[in-house]
Amino acid sequence: MAKDDKTKSRESRNLPISRIIGWTAGVLALVLLIVVIIQGTLTETTAGIPEGTQVFQITEQFHVDGRIYDDDEVPPGGNHSAVWANCGFYDTPVQAENVLHSLEHGAVWLTYQPDSITEDDLDRIEDLASPVEKVLVSPVPGQGSPLMATAWGVQLELQSTEDPRLDQFVAEFAGSLNAPEPGGTCSGGVGNPG
Repeated sequence: MAKDDKTKSRESRNLPISRIIGWTAGVLALVLLIVVIIQGTLTETTAGIPEGTQVFQITEQFHVDGRIYDDDEVPPGGNHSAVWANCGFYDTPVQAENVLHSLEHGAVWLTYQPDSITEDDLDRIEDLASPVEKVLVSPVPGQGSPLMATAWGVQLELQSTEDPRLDQFVAEFAGSLNAPEPGGTCSGGVGNPG
């Protein structure tokens, strides 16, 4: 075989490999671009303080003894118990005084009217409850809306768990470094979440 024939033969064998590498690189670049676009879209919709969130100026945050809040109150901060509430899901009301100490540690408190939300909503917020993620869920029968999300100094009223602002609120405030004692724990306190 002549030298030119050998060169052409080698080139024809290498051509499919270089095409495969080129196509593979192109496909990987396209997949990467799609992932970046999707991730950017998700970040945009779940980042930041949700629209409608009320911000409160908390002027006192002393440890106090006894009850200072009504059963139907969901305060976004203030004086509270020296002992925090364990994060997790509660199917009975918990004392706001203990939960406020958890909020001081960077927890989010999701409260619901038992008669105003669906079983699907209840399952959804129960799935969000977690000591690790610093989320506490409990019923507050007399609160003003079916569902409320509260963190230290902020509160958001919601009609259902289908509202994307719920996830946005939890993502923004659970474990927030803006809480007065952000490194505090959400376990080892009082309460037995189910």
